[in-house]
Parts: sequence; C-alpha cells; structure tokens
Amino acid sequence: MSISERTRAAALAAALPAVVALGCGGGDGSSGEEASGEATETPAAAEEAPAADKAPAEATAAADGADAATETDLMTDTGPMVIFRTTMGDLNIELYPEDAPATVENFLRYVEDGHYDGTIFHRVVRGFVIQGGGFTDEMVEKDTREPIGNEATNGLKNLRGTLSMARTSDPHSATAQFFVNTKDNPALDHTGQSMRGWGYAVFGKVVQGMEAVDRIEASPVVSRAGHNDVPHTPIVVQSAEVISR
Repeated sequence: MSISERTRAAALAAALPAVVALGCGGGDGSSGEEASGEATETPAAAEEAPAADKAPAEATAAADGADAATETDLMTDTGPMVIFRTTMGDLNIELYPEDAPATVENFLRYVEDGHYDGTIFHRVVRGFVIQGGGFTDEMVEKDTREPIGNEATNGLKNLRGTLSMARTSDPHSATAQFFVNTKDNPALDHTGQSMRGWGYAVFGKVVQGMEAVDRIEASPVVSRAGHNDVPHTPIVVQSAEVISR
C-alpha cells in the first residue's frame, strides 16, 4: 500500500463514526429516524470525489431495460434473492441468512412491506458507497421499525458489490437504510466490540447489476434538504421484490 493510500485509509477510519450518520439522518443534525444528533463530517472519500459538472453526461440517463432479469434467471440454491428495479437499472441481490439472520429477515420484511418502493439512493460518494432505503424523492424520511442488533461480527467483509446496513454512531441502530460498497472498504469491517470497532454488517451482495451500481455512483450530486451527496436527478427504486426465500 502506498503512502497516499495509507493516508486516505487512515482519514477514512478517523471519520468512521460519522460516515453513515451523515447519510442516515440529517446532515443538518436534525433528529430524524437515524440522525445521530452529533456533529457530522464528510468522509475522506467524498472530499476526493470529482465535481458534479465533471460527471459523465450519460450517467444521468435512465437505463431503461438495462440489467433486466427474469424470475428464472434469479432462482438460487444459496440464499434469498431480491430485485430492486431502479431508474438506473436492476440490482439483483443475493442475501446471506446463515451469516446475518436477523439483518436478512429485517431487510426482507421491509421489502415485502413495500417500504423501499418509491425511495431513492439519497447518498452517493464516489469510490466509497451508494446509500438508500430511507427517503422519498422529495427527501421525506420514511418511518421504520425498531433498530436491530449489529451482526458485523459474522466475518463478512465490506467488499465491492456487498450490501451492508447503514446506521448512526450507535453500533446497534440500523433500521431500513443500507448501502452498496462501490469498492473494497476494509475500514468499515468489524475489528472489535467498541464504538469505533463494530463496523457495518454485510448481509448480501449484488450478483447482477453492478453496471447499474456504477451508473448510480457516477451521478452528479448536490446538497439538498440539509443532506450532502444527493444525486441531482433522483435515482428512484421503482419496486423491490422478493424472488425467492
């Protein structure tokens, strides 16, 4: 690892307690469903993101029909499957109930309840994560159930394409919001049962549709309703469906 890479990793680790609190609650410190009430800061990865006007123009276009899959294509013997149909393409997600049983069951309940339908990817940080599951396209935060325990002790790593639960600085505060890692993020992995060391619980992976993830990641972003890194053109989850359990 080069000196610059070590410096960036250290900066990201230092910002970790606020990494997901920024996106889950209000960047303005408001007391929303997942707001920490603490001062928030922008993760190091966001500081290095290109300006919005440097983003590829094609990234803002909806990918009609891209990455589409049929129910037969998605049947699996390894774990439950969910399809998120978005305005940037489909994300076909395999879940890991043996490694994160409470997290997977919680996620499936939100899918089956229709919670994610009409939500957006409200936080996009290039070279880091895309985050969704909590806000409508008008930046209205949706109601959630009670938080769940953090299953980041399962040994799964925050690698590119994996899904993890978003939370505040409280390790056991995850509800409905999740993020997709757009690169390997070892700084988000569990290292110990301390506030800083708990990490973020991996519970699934995008097995088809990483092209859509990359299009979402390339979206120009703005500040909106007290939140940073919000895509200029809303990226909407048109529907979320459980294909197999």
